[in-house]
Amino acid sequence: MQYKLTTPVVRKDLDQLRAGDTVLLSGVVYTARDAAHKRMMELLDKGEALPFPVEGSALYYVGPTPERPGEIIGSAGPTTSGRMDAYSPRLLDLGQAVMIGKGARNQAVKEAVMRNGAVYLAALGGAGALMAACVKSLEVLCWEDLGCEAVRRLEVVDMPLTVILDAHGGDLYQSGPTAYLEARHG
Repeated sequence: MQYKLTTPVVRKDLDQLRAGDTVLLSGVVYTARDAAHKRMMELLDKGEALPFPVEGSALYYVGPTPERPGEIIGSAGPTTSGRMDAYSPRLLDLGQAVMIGKGARNQAVKEAVMRNGAVYLAALGGAGALMAACVKSLEVLCWEDLGCEAVRRLEVVDMPLTVILDAHGGDLYQSGPTAYLEARHG
């Protein structure tokens, strides 16, 4: 199935999604990679607020390349999500609803996704230009010293994504190969 979602999302928006579904995501998406996640944890440890509203938010694990003249953003392909596994459960427990990246996640992240009714969506690796074409505006929110890893606020329209982990325990990395083999030999 294909769904259209607009951020910020509420849990009932995500409840219908299943591993393998496609999503066209619009609205605000924040960017953060491992260096920014580490700083976010430091803020939380000090009892300080995050640089964006976390409730219902979508975080894209991306470090875009510099934009060329006339562009909003450079290539914006996903980075490996596993580098954020140590930080993701805490953010999900605080209300983050959507993670966007590529690659498998650990068991703690899977449990946090289910516990919080969240989802993990995959952006197509190697398609940074496609992802960048969905970005309609960009604002650097904080930590410019991190360069491409600074936290950014993106406005996106119809960003094409695939549900990898759903709120019900579905994991496309587990179910996908089985479904493929069944279809091929069925």
